[in-house]
Amino acid sequence: MYKEEPEQPLAQSFLQASEAVEEARCSMCWADLLVLLPAAPYRLVAFPFAALFHHLCASGHLSLTARHVFLLAGGCLLAGTAMGSYAVLLLIPAAGSVLVLLSVSPARAHIWVFAFQMSWQTLCHLGLSSQELDPQDARPATALSAIMLLTQKATSLALDIHEGLAPLQPNRGLLQRALPLCSYLLFFPALLGGPLCSFGRFRARAESCGAVPGWLRAAGRRCLCAAAVQGLRVGLAGGLAGRPGCAGLGCLPGVWAQALLLRLAYYLHWALDEALLDVAGFGPEAGQGDLSIRDLWTLETTHRLAVFTRTWNKSTSRWLRRLVFQRCPVQPLLATFAFSAWWHGLRPGQLFGFLCWAVMVEADYRIHPFLSARATSQGAKLLYRGTTWVFTQLIVAYILVAVETESFPKLCMLWTSCNSILPLSYSLALLLLLAKNHREGLQPLDHLCGLLWDLM
Repeated sequence: MYKEEPEQPLAQSFLQASEAVEEARCSMCWADLLVLLPAAPYRLVAFPFAALFHHLCASGHLSLTARHVFLLAGGCLLAGTAMGSYAVLLLIPAAGSVLVLLSVSPARAHIWVFAFQMSWQTLCHLGLSSQELDPQDARPATALSAIMLLTQKATSLALDIHEGLAPLQPNRGLLQRALPLCSYLLFFPALLGGPLCSFGRFRARAESCGAVPGWLRAAGRRCLCAAAVQGLRVGLAGGLAGRPGCAGLGCLPGVWAQALLLRLAYYLHWALDEALLDVAGFGPEAGQGDLSIRDLWTLETTHRLAVFTRTWNKSTSRWLRRLVFQRCPVQPLLATFAFSAWWHGLRPGQLFGFLCWAVMVEADYRIHPFLSARATSQGAKLLYRGTTWVFTQLIVAYILVAVETESFPKLCMLWTSCNSILPLSYSLALLLLLAKNHREGLQPLDHLCGLLWDLM
C-alpha cells in the first residue's frame, strides 16, 4: 500500500534550467543509477550461494543449527562486502533488537523494539545526511536500505512475539534462542531487498528438509520478468534521450516519463529480489510477494489510486497496516503515511510526497463513488474510466518524483509547476465532498458537482 521499497534512497536530482538536451542526458544518468544502486551487483553474486544453501538443505547435509549459521554468516559476509565499514550500522541494531527480545517480556517487546529500531534508524538517516559523502560511494545508501529492511523484520518479529505467534521457548539455552533470531534478522537472501518474510515462514523453511517444489521454475519466471522490464526500461530511456524537448520538472510529460522509469526500476529490483528468495527456498507464498504479472497489470491499468496504493509494494503495505493503521485510533490513513515518511528518512520530498499521497488516497475514496454513480451510460463509463486512469497515472508520477526529490529547491520547482494542478484539483474535490457529507450547503454542492461532471 505504501511505498516502500525495495526501499532504497535512490534519487539523482535534475540540473537547473539548462539546455533541453543536457537535461535529457542527466535524466537518463539518473535512471541508470537508480537501477544500479545501491547493491544490485551484490544481489546477483548472492544467487549461487542461495542455490548452494538450497541444495545442501535438500540433500540433508546441513543440520538446523548449521543452516542458521550458514544464513547468518552469509548475511554478515554480504553486509561487509556491500557496505564496508558501514555494516556496523546494521549489525548494532540487529544485535540490540535480539537482546531486547530476549530480555523484555513478550507483552512489552513490540514497544521496546519499535522505539529502539526507529531511534537508531533516524539517527543513521540524520547522521549520514549531515555528512559530505562521496556521491559515487554506494555503501551508505546500501546500509540505510538494509537498516530499513531490518526495522521491518524486527518490528514484525516483535509483533509476532507479542501476539503469541512466535514463542521464544524460554526452556532453551541463550544461544539456542538467540541464533534463530539473529539468523532471521540478517539472513542473506533478504538482507538487501525482497518482500517481508515472517518469522514463522522463515522458521518453517529453515526447518524443512526437502526441496521447495517448483522453486527453479518460479525463479526463472521472475528472472525473465526482470529481463523484460529491463529491456522495456532501456528502450524507454533511449526513446526519451532521442526526444529531449521536455525533460524538466516543469514539464508534465517529462515528469510522467521519469516516474515510469522509476516504476520500471522498482519492478526490476522486486523481481530479482523475489527470484533470489526463490532460489534459496524462502520464496513468498502466492499473492504475498511484491510483484506478480497480475500485480504489474493492476499497477499499470488501474483507474483507482487506492487500488494502486494497495498493490504497490504489497509486503510493506501489509506491514504498515499491521504496525500503524490497525493500531491508530485517530486518522489511521494519515498516521500511516506520516510514519512511512519517517521510516524513509524525513527528507522534504518524502514528507511532502507521502502526505500528498495520503490526501490523494482519501480523495480517491470519495471521488470515485460519486463519479461512478453518475456514469450510467456505456459512453459515460468509458469516459469515466479513461479520464480517471490518466488522472491516476499523473498523480502517481507527481508523488513518486516528489518522494525521490532530495533538495528543497527542486521540490519547489515541482510544486510551482503545472504538475500541481491535478493534485490541487483532487484536494479541492475532497473538500467539496467532505462539505457535502456534512450536509453543509448540500444542494448548491450537488448542483456544482453536477455541472463539473457535465463539463467532463
